[in-house]
Amino acid sequence: MARRWVLRGVAIAAVAGLSLRAASKRPHFRDIAPDSNVSYISNNDFDGKRKYFQQPMCGGVAILDYDGDGRMDIFFTNGAKLPELKKTNPSFYNCLLRNQGDGTFEDVTKKAGVSGENLDFSYGVAAGDYDNDGWTDLFIANTGKNTLYRNNGNGTFSDVTGHSGLGFKPKDTLSVQAAWFDYDNDGLLDLVLSNYTVWTPATDRRCVRDGVDVYCSPRTYAAVPHRLYHNVGGGKFEDVTERSGFGKALGKGMGIGIADFNGDGWTDVFIANDTEPNFLYLNRGDGTFHEVGLLYGVAYNDDAKTVSAMGCDVKDYDNDGWVDVFYNNLMGQIWGLFRNQRGKSFRYVSPAARMVQLSAPRSGWSAGFMDYDNDGWKDLFSANGDVDNLVPQAPQHDTMFENVEGKLFTDVSGEMGKDFLRVGFQRGSAIADLNNDGFPDVVVTSLNQRPRILLNSADNGNQWLLIDARGHKSNRDAIGAKIKLTTPSGRTLYNHVTVSVGFMSSSDRRVHFGLGGEKSAASIEIRWPSGVVQTLKDVPAGRILKVEEPH
Repeated sequence: MARRWVLRGVAIAAVAGLSLRAASKRPHFRDIAPDSNVSYISNNDFDGKRKYFQQPMCGGVAILDYDGDGRMDIFFTNGAKLPELKKTNPSFYNCLLRNQGDGTFEDVTKKAGVSGENLDFSYGVAAGDYDNDGWTDLFIANTGKNTLYRNNGNGTFSDVTGHSGLGFKPKDTLSVQAAWFDYDNDGLLDLVLSNYTVWTPATDRRCVRDGVDVYCSPRTYAAVPHRLYHNVGGGKFEDVTERSGFGKALGKGMGIGIADFNGDGWTDVFIANDTEPNFLYLNRGDGTFHEVGLLYGVAYNDDAKTVSAMGCDVKDYDNDGWVDVFYNNLMGQIWGLFRNQRGKSFRYVSPAARMVQLSAPRSGWSAGFMDYDNDGWKDLFSANGDVDNLVPQAPQHDTMFENVEGKLFTDVSGEMGKDFLRVGFQRGSAIADLNNDGFPDVVVTSLNQRPRILLNSADNGNQWLLIDARGHKSNRDAIGAKIKLTTPSGRTLYNHVTVSVGFMSSSDRRVHFGLGGEKSAASIEIRWPSGVVQTLKDVPAGRILKVEEPH
C-alpha cells in the first residue's frame, strides 16, 4: 500500500513503512573562495564563436594534503589556447591552493612547480601516493602526453612522467580521467585511464546549426580503449591494457568508479561512457578483467539506450553492504542509479528513487555521494550546466538530493544557500572536509568563472567520524579498504576508501561517516586490501580517527 508525503512542497510517493524525517534544520553552504586571493579561472578558450570539441571538458579538481599538515589542499587543472594547444599565459595555468587553516587558501602553484605551463589542454586529475613514501602525488590527463608529478615532500613536485612510463598512450588519444587503485593487491597503486577518442586540432570537426557553431555530438568521434598501467615499483609503470583485457572494449570514457562490487576481495572498475555502453570490469584476481556491463545490467538504462554518462560515484547508498552505482548526464536523460543485487547484478532504480522527476531539467557533470547532514544516509551532490550555451536554461545551479532512508531522494537544493545556487556551466567537483569539522564540504569549478569553495555550515548537531586509514602491507593510501561501522543502537553503515569521485576529479581520501544522534561507534571493522581484518571497539564520535594497518 502506497502513501504520499509532502515535504516542503514536494510530493513524494513512499512505500509502506517508510517515514520521512523532519528537516527542521538543514546545513547549508557558503562560498569562502572570495576570502582568499584566488586568481584561477577555468579557461577553456571559448571566444563566443568557434567551438572546439573538448572545450566543455575543463576544470578538474583534486583534494590532497600535499604538505602533510593535516589540512586538505586543492589542485585545479586548466585548458589551453586553441588550436595551438599551448598554455600561452598564466590564465591557462593549473593551480595549487594551500589550506592555511583559517578559512583562507594561499596560491602556491609557482612555488610547488605545478603550473603545467609546458602542458597542453588538461582534464582530469588523480591524487595518490603511488610510491608509498607518505606524500601524495598527482597524475594529470591531457590532450597529448599525460603527466605524473611526484611529491618531493618539501612543498614541491617534480615531473617524472618520462621515467614512469605513464606518458605513453596511442597517438592522438584524448584522456579525460584517471583513478588510482591496487588491482593485484601487491601494495602498490596502479592506474586506470579513461580515454575518450582520437583527436587533434587538425581533425576537429566543425558543426554548425542555423549558421551558429555548436559542439558536435560525441557520436561524431570514434570510441577507443581505456588503459591500465601496472605499478612495478621503483616509480615505473607497465602498460598492461592488452593482457589485462581492458583493450577489448571501446568506449568514450568519462567518470571512473573504484570498488569491490562482488565482494570477492579484488577491486573492480566502473567506467561511465558518453553515448556508449558503460563498462564494468570485474577483477578476476589473476591480473585480468572481464567486462560485464551488459551482463550485470549497468551498460544501458531500462530502455536499453546509451546516454551522455558523465561523472559517476560508486558507494553503498542504502547501507545494505553492497556498493551501488550512480552517474549523471544531460537534460532530458534520466540520471542512472543502479542498486547492487548482492554482487550478482544491478537493478536500475532511478524511477523508484525519483531520479526521473529530479534529474530531467538538469545537465549533470560531476557527482558524488556525500552525507552532507551527517544523518547516516549518503546524499547525492551534482555539479550542473549544459554542454552548449544555446538555450536559456543552459547555465544551471548545482543540486543536492537528500537520501530518505535509502529508498528515495528529494531535492533540497533550494535550502543549501545562495552560494550553492550560483548558476553557471559547472564541471569538476570534489568532496572533502576542508576545515576538519566532520561535515563534508564541496569544491566546484565553472567554465570561465572562479571556482567555489563551498563550506558546510555544520549546524544541525549531528555526530560524525572521519577515518584516516594508512596501509602497510596494503597500499599506503588504503585505497580499496572496506569499512563497516555499527552504532550502539544497531545501525550498520558502510563505506570504502577511494578518491575517484565525479568527473575529472579526486575527493578526500579519508572516509566519512555521519552518525546522526549517536555519540560513538560500537564497532568499526576494516577489511584491508591485503586481506587483514581489523576491528575497533567503542570509538567516540566527533574525531578524525587515524588507523594503521596491523603489521
